[in-house]
Amino acid sequence: MGATFLVCHGAWSAGWAWKKMHPLMAAAGHRLLTPTYTGLGERAHLANPSIDLETHIQDVLNVIKYEDLRDIVLVGHSYGGMVATGVADRARDRVTQLIYIDAFVPGDGQSLLDLNEVARAPMTELAKSGDGWRVPPNPTPPDTPQADLEWLTERRVNMPVKCFETKLKLHGGALTLPRSYIYATRITPADTFGRFAKMAKADPAWRYEEIDASHSPNVTAPEALMSLLQKIVEGQR
Repeated sequence: MGATFLVCHGAWSAGWAWKKMHPLMAAAGHRLLTPTYTGLGERAHLANPSIDLETHIQDVLNVIKYEDLRDIVLVGHSYGGMVATGVADRARDRVTQLIYIDAFVPGDGQSLLDLNEVARAPMTELAKSGDGWRVPPNPTPPDTPQADLEWLTERRVNMPVKCFETKLKLHGGALTLPRSYIYATRITPADTFGRFAKMAKADPAWRYEEIDASHSPNVTAPEALMSLLQKIVEGQR
């Protein structure tokens, strides 16, 4: 039987960014769901200043509820690590394992900007200098092929800054389900996710993997990412 993968996507992005993964997942016999958060992608028309991390957690929880998903492999990419952690906390009976892909790993009471303090001032300023509540997309990794760069640039939209400011509330205490961390090793000078990679690598409760890719392997290295996800769900080492 194949697995059910449910993706919590990154900031400025949406379900469309996982387009390359759908045929690979189907070929491997898995089901892949890539819902889009409120205010982004095809749901950009719903954008408003009240959208925050809790909104996006609820988006994904509702997919679980209405699709009646069980035995979920929950995937969090980048900002999606914030969302996935909240979803896993509140759907503990539905999620069997959690996979972070170059993602933030928050604890109770932490926001994305708590975990990425250097971004606080520039993101706050960008929001103020724009419409007052949204932040424009971060630059795309320099190794992104031109065709993908055009595809991404056309579809990425500004992100409500509240999503980065909201502190995560864990309702059921620390997570204990199986967790894996995939670290994309083509890093930027900031190496934003290096601290989470080091944490996972040093903790026997985590499975740690690396991928030779930049920050969005679902776009730039889909086959390699598929191979790694398959390996993780099969429990191979």
